[in-house]
Amino acid sequence: MKSHRLRSTPIPGTRDEYTGVDFNLGFHVHHYHLDMDYKVGPNRVDATATLTLTNWRDLNHLTLDLMDNLSVRRVQASGAITVAKFRQSGGKLRVTFAAPIPVDSEFQLSIRYAGNPGTRRTPWGALGWEELTNGSLVANQPNGAPTWFPCDDTPDEKATYSFNVNVDKGFTAVTNFTSQPMATYLATVQVGEYTRRQLGPDTFAWLPAGVNPGDLDKQQEMIDFFSEVFGPYPFERYEVVVTEDPLEIPLEAQGMAVFGRNHLAGNERLIAHELAHQWFGNSLGIAQWDDIWLNEGFACYAEWLWADHNGVPIDQSVREHYDRLTPQTFLLGNPGPRDMFDDRVYKRGAITLHALRRLLGDTAFFAALRDYTARNAHGIVEPFDWANALKAQASDPEAVDATLDAWLNYPQLPECP
Repeated sequence: MKSHRLRSTPIPGTRDEYTGVDFNLGFHVHHYHLDMDYKVGPNRVDATATLTLTNWRDLNHLTLDLMDNLSVRRVQASGAITVAKFRQSGGKLRVTFAAPIPVDSEFQLSIRYAGNPGTRRTPWGALGWEELTNGSLVANQPNGAPTWFPCDDTPDEKATYSFNVNVDKGFTAVTNFTSQPMATYLATVQVGEYTRRQLGPDTFAWLPAGVNPGDLDKQQEMIDFFSEVFGPYPFERYEVVVTEDPLEIPLEAQGMAVFGRNHLAGNERLIAHELAHQWFGNSLGIAQWDDIWLNEGFACYAEWLWADHNGVPIDQSVREHYDRLTPQTFLLGNPGPRDMFDDRVYKRGAITLHALRRLLGDTAFFAALRDYTARNAHGIVEPFDWANALKAQASDPEAVDATLDAWLNYPQLPECP
């Protein structure tokens, strides 16, 4: 298993191997406050982002991620800190201070910007702020957040958020509401002509006129079931947004998921998958994208657990998907940017979990799973965190390492569990 890596001590100038974007070094953002006016017709944003930061080294300049089509008009710092200059280039906002900021200072940056937000072209398609027929949506994963606000866009840098978004009359802006820290790719604004409908005690849907929730009505039952299996639901409530436009795939955000109206019938699998991300990916965030299987493998396994709960034996689901796995040249534990969203990552990740379940037995496996989600709630995880939770319950801890090694670190497919 690989050792824990902390982003606070990287080699300066290092780059995210998956997104190809240089890290923003020397500081942590603790809170983002976004004041935003959005005009739907011209797709126009006029906004101020206020970031609360601390620096882990003396800081005479810093960079943030922001796409160049959003023009920065003003950057101000709090207290006695003076911004000497700022400029934008290559998807970065570069801020220089008049004097170095001493290490371990807390300060704020207020960034006024405006423009027409849009998607960015990536190896995974168009990401970020996307216009709809009647509104807009945000699809950030993995690096679309800078299409609509200045940020430190890397998954291990969680922060808290607050939003004040004004939109045209008749439209609603749905944003994250959670008080818990989240990664930048999970922050969202969804704009449309929506009506809020309660689906359960703490479960809501935002629906276009004339659209019924369909299979979303089963979400409260899913939350209750997953809360028993994984541990308590990790956020204050769960909301879903249903767009008028059909979507190719649903989108996850923290405390929220976004579906197209085409997903509302016959898609319990997708509904369960997005809900499971509230535990795996949202509460338990990953440190780097090579561990994407920790998000998607658990979410895929949740689909099969829900199907098992409704009468489809999980061994049947595992066997069916195992038989469909085609040969792969990448490693599950580090699939590379080209293959990080390959369906084989999702399914092999889920089957890896089933192999561990068969190794430990149900009682020990699910005890380890609940301990894993509880100990790491609202934090960052790497594979060794999951391995440690398993080994604490296992009669043969070395077998846990051997099983994980076989499934994560070799392209050959082990025998079906």
